[in-house]
Amino acid sequence: MSVFCGIDWASDHHDVVLVDNAGSLLDKARIDDNADGLAHLLQMLTEHGDSAEAPIPVAIETSRGLLVACLRATGRPIYAINPLAAARYRDRHAVSRKKSDHLDAVVLANILRTDAAAHRQLPADSELAQAIAVLARAQQDAVWDRTQAANKLTSHLRAYFPGFLASVGVRREGVCHPIARVLLAAAPTPGQAAQLTRAQLRSLLKKAGRKNTIDAEAERLQTALRAPQMRQLPLVEEAMGRQTLALLRQLDAACASADDLAEAAMESFKQHPDAEIITGFPGLSALSGARVFAEIGDDRSRFADAKSLKAYAGSAPITRASGKSVAVLARRVKNQRLAGVGYVWAFAAMAHSDGARAHYDRRRKAGDRHTAAQRNLFNRMLGCLHHCLTHRVHYSETVAFAAPSDTQLADAA
Repeated sequence: MSVFCGIDWASDHHDVVLVDNAGSLLDKARIDDNADGLAHLLQMLTEHGDSAEAPIPVAIETSRGLLVACLRATGRPIYAINPLAAARYRDRHAVSRKKSDHLDAVVLANILRTDAAAHRQLPADSELAQAIAVLARAQQDAVWDRTQAANKLTSHLRAYFPGFLASVGVRREGVCHPIARVLLAAAPTPGQAAQLTRAQLRSLLKKAGRKNTIDAEAERLQTALRAPQMRQLPLVEEAMGRQTLALLRQLDAACASADDLAEAAMESFKQHPDAEIITGFPGLSALSGARVFAEIGDDRSRFADAKSLKAYAGSAPITRASGKSVAVLARRVKNQRLAGVGYVWAFAAMAHSDGARAHYDRRRKAGDRHTAAQRNLFNRMLGCLHHCLTHRVHYSETVAFAAPSDTQLADAA
């Protein structure tokens, strides 16, 4: 590489800088965030030796957006530099702590010139893999929105209608359950709920999708909703009921979005050849498998070995050593989405795999707390997943959790 490009991006324009091997400024420009700006950028790169055989690498502080997508389509190396890392490099160029868009672009270009090997290129994932990542991440965001909307509604109901929460609290989903939402839409206040007849409750249960023990459930709900409870003043109660309907509409929208995106993510994921291998692991369904795949992609050169993948997921610990002090700590800087689904994966794997359960129990007996033991199990499963995807083989319980040898048992004792 003899020319390096740094781009300081913004919402409506981007500052572009080209430097050579000596760090000398070759060219600079401010381009618009549109097709003309992209054409100008590509023209600059071409004038300084850019070609399909030797593309000029680009450093930028984001991995998303149309500019990044179009640059990736040209086949050139793209380095998404963490803004915190770029800020540390800036002090090498200006100890006065001055800052400008042009200086930031210079810093990014020089990062590639001096330390390209220390940073990771954006993976060359297929188009299908990128689409799955969009859907899986959007579904996870929708789940977080649904949780937030449910918490708001639950908190509001505690202020004037705790009897409703008590009546639907037997369900794990709480106010997110279809029965709870249908019932609340029909009777958002304690007075209205107490007036519901068994026939009306049976109709509401059928509307929510209930198909069995409808009569018994209707009787239980009627008894619970008519139980004595503290009440707000009538006008205040009516006003809070109107607010409940507004919050309920937000929750309904969040639930519908999460369900629709889940279906779309699973449908797209099942079309990928890696889906069969990933869902073959205990504890991974089509949806959780899509979430795992969304974060690791299908570019097998992205992670040189299983250790790299484990560090990226945050399951591998880090060691802080200075002089005589040595500490092994949980990794905090990680892919939070992959770490989140990894916790769910490890928890579900213990219910579907005897080897996973035995591994967790061994870690607990060794002194690990619950979270640490699950993280260690996730670390083990990630190593197996990397092996299976790299060698195109399916998960095997006997290989993943082979029985310990006599020597290992003696050492453990």
